[in-house]
Amino acid sequence: MIELAGIIILGILAQWVAWKFKIPAILPLILIGLLVGPIAATYINEDGSKWIEPVWNGTKGLFPGDGLFYFVSLAISIILFEGGLTLKRSEIKNVGPVITKLITLGSAITFFSAGITAHLLFNLSLDISFLFAGLIIVTGPTVITPILRNIPLKKDVSTVLKWESILIDPIGALVAVLVFEFISVEGDSGFTRTALVEFGKIVLFGTTFGFTFAHALAFAINRNFIPHYLLNVVSLSTVLLVFVESEIFAHESGLLAVVVMGMVLGNGKLDNIKELLYFKESISVLLISILFILLAANINMDDLLLLYTWKTAVLFVIVVFVIRPLSVFLCTLGSTLKFNEKLFISWVGPRGIVAAGIASLFGSKLLKQGVAGAEYITPLVFMIVLGTVLLNATTARPFARIIGVFLKRSEGILMVGASQFSRLIGRYLEDNGRHVVLIDSNQNNIQLAQEAGLEAINTDIYSDELEDNIELNDVGFLMALTGSADINEYAINKFSVQFGETGSYRLITSDEMYNPDHSPKEGLFSHTDNYISLTEVARKYPEIHEIELKSREHYDELIEITNNEVDSIPLLVKDKRGVLEIISSYNKAIDKIEKGYKLVYLGKPFSNKSKRSGM
Repeated sequence: MIELAGIIILGILAQWVAWKFKIPAILPLILIGLLVGPIAATYINEDGSKWIEPVWNGTKGLFPGDGLFYFVSLAISIILFEGGLTLKRSEIKNVGPVITKLITLGSAITFFSAGITAHLLFNLSLDISFLFAGLIIVTGPTVITPILRNIPLKKDVSTVLKWESILIDPIGALVAVLVFEFISVEGDSGFTRTALVEFGKIVLFGTTFGFTFAHALAFAINRNFIPHYLLNVVSLSTVLLVFVESEIFAHESGLLAVVVMGMVLGNGKLDNIKELLYFKESISVLLISILFILLAANINMDDLLLLYTWKTAVLFVIVVFVIRPLSVFLCTLGSTLKFNEKLFISWVGPRGIVAAGIASLFGSKLLKQGVAGAEYITPLVFMIVLGTVLLNATTARPFARIIGVFLKRSEGILMVGASQFSRLIGRYLEDNGRHVVLIDSNQNNIQLAQEAGLEAINTDIYSDELEDNIELNDVGFLMALTGSADINEYAINKFSVQFGETGSYRLITSDEMYNPDHSPKEGLFSHTDNYISLTEVARKYPEIHEIELKSREHYDELIEITNNEVDSIPLLVKDKRGVLEIISSYNKAIDKIEKGYKLVYLGKPFSNKSKRSGM
């Protein structure tokens, strides 16, 4: 009882430490696991016992027999399902081919290169070497997400790393399973036909079960067949059912099944997707906390001493500084990614829970079978996991600055409220090269925004969902455009530091209209227009126009016209290079206006000479 409670308490403590110091939680979790496990047994306890003993002689401990590995498998299935829920097809319109190559060609490059390297350095058999290589194919979403969360990057870069980390987990597990079957069944690599049959069964049953059960669960939820208070636990039990059923039909196909299930649900029309995400995220945090401590504590000091050689350092350097960059640069040939962006993706490749969990599982099984070299699997994989996490957690941010992928000025725009005029403004900004994200608690508004080709999130500003969204790292402008003055004010207060570092704006209230001397500095567009007038103008004239300016005086004249013309509302000024600047109701924010600049406005055209925005 003490051990179980201690694991949970220490795990959550490690999560808090990770949050406090902005590091991946895996780092303090593994260190705690090593402390209460092999370090305590070797250097602290005189009787050589661990403070936490996951498995002892296969029959005692917290998880006697194969209990630990069953628990690890089920926990990983839930973690990967939660990751699959966060994958949205709309995120990869620019980098889809790159992600596909990374999880296919990139996996193959890592597999063969790392396998040969391990074989030559440690004189391991090819089977054991390639099992190690299969396990380190994977990167970890639980590790990459907290790293990227604190680095403002271009959306495409963070999207590539996020998608790769989630999709590659079942692929790495699949490759490791095939190699494990080689070793377990034949002891060599001479049964290609059997391997291909097993591969086909894994893909077939994994995708079939995941796709089918995802649609069945979505149908049951949307038709209200499941009461609200049972929604989360039914979903959790369905994930476990899919994993187990898929495993019964094709051994080791469960991970693929749960990822497919999560992706289908995440991209479908599921009414309660947010509740599922919140619940699964909480479960995943708890499971990750428990798993890493258990797996690290299960290692013995004799296993760690195997790594006390120069060969370990050489292996790590080759995997991290040779194989990973080679894989990334080959997979990104012909892409829109710049050289420094490719270099950053090469640098960030930490391994996570799937690598550690399956390594412990397969390593222990092969040790029981007496396979030569099996004792290297778990410590070598843990070395790669801990080393890559430590490297990336401490260097990713300064490295991003050094190579120039760190966004000095975040140009993305977060728009709170997705009403008609918000969608019109968002579409114009997107067409002019700005990353725009709209948020709204109204699902109909979100759907209309998405149909207009805009990135939109169905959420409210009172949740913490946005703060954990790594795709918003390039956002530096905040525009609160709802009809509620309280919500707009709350959005400014809550998100101005994270999303409004370049500028935070809100619509003015009815009380602030027609009083330019008291118009707030964060007020938007004009001191004569609020949510009601914007809504009315967008309804009557749903178009955004550009008119070329002749001088500063011309600009001032047009602004005066819009103050008196209820059907035209000024929005932005575009300079000669196409750079946009938001017009403030304070009307003192734009210092420089020259001939050739353009006034961007919503509503009724000023004249027949007005130029449309090309929407």
